[in-house]
Amino acid sequence: MNINIDVLKKKISYRSTYRGTKEMDLLLSSFVKDIIDDLNQDELIKLLAFLKLDDENLYKFNQGIKTNISIEKNEITILFKKYKLK
Repeated sequence: MNINIDVLKKKISYRSTYRGTKEMDLLLSSFVKDIIDDLNQDELIKLLAFLKLDDENLYKFNQGIKTNISIEKNEITILFKKYKLK
């Protein structure tokens, strides 16, 4: 499957910036900006899938609070769990 990396990065950047809540806009857009250029194609695809999760569960996951859903453990979720907004 041929995926245009630049288009994928633009989708990820957009999805991380326009979440619906300002808190998650700030947290996710900052997280994505910090890591996006260091990711390979598979990791970018995982990041896009991760960003499809709802704000409440993503916030709880980042803060170490039990979520209503099961979030797969992978390199993206490990980075996000450790990430703190600067």
